[in-house]
Amino acid sequence: MHIPDGYLSPQTYVPLYGAFLAIEAVAVGKVRKEVSKRSIPYIGMAAAFSFIIMMLNLPIPGGTTGHAVGAALIAIILGPWAASLAVSVALIIQALVFGDGGITALGANAFNMAIFMPFVAYFIFRLLNGHSLKKSRVVVASFIAGYLSLVLTAILTGFELGIQPLIATGPDGRALYAPYDLSIAVPAMALGHLVLFGIIEGLVTALVMYYFYRSESQMIYAINRGGAHE
Repeated sequence: MHIPDGYLSPQTYVPLYGAFLAIEAVAVGKVRKEVSKRSIPYIGMAAAFSFIIMMLNLPIPGGTTGHAVGAALIAIILGPWAASLAVSVALIIQALVFGDGGITALGANAFNMAIFMPFVAYFIFRLLNGHSLKKSRVVVASFIAGYLSLVLTAILTGFELGIQPLIATGPDGRALYAPYDLSIAVPAMALGHLVLFGIIEGLVTALVMYYFYRSESQMIYAINRGGAHE
């Protein structure tokens, strides 16, 4: 899902850079207020976890890659704002050190995977689970939140790529950046995540949540914020 350099026009990546930086500034303040000192080391561990899982990626037609992200799991356990910071750190290191994702596209990649995805996953989990501590409900809600949030993020990425031929063309009408329109980019991104990567994301989210449910249920942000009940 990492977009490389040269696939997004300035009309796309500049606003997304601005949105990413503005939201991350808010995230820093939110995490300072909402995350306990005990949980701070978990944010670093979450960034490392996201970094590792995102490095296991496969090329997808259209100029990007498919992989799990880990943002859903982090958002459910530590909250969406903490997840936003953790995944952003992983993405920045990948782009600057390993060349995984472009520098110009960093704002777009971070907006997609470190902002859109964790918040979507968090709200899907809350919608399906509420504050319930029933094991089966927590696990199922975690799987669906992980699966759907990744698929929707892939579709958003496909949309960003697919609009490039519409907004950035040369005098001869050829696309200057990503060459595939929405009819190709969106299905190409959605398909791989629907049938493979989304399932991996859902399974990882559900399995780790099962562990936390059994051993550290009091730490699960999405359940305990506002009080848990059976």
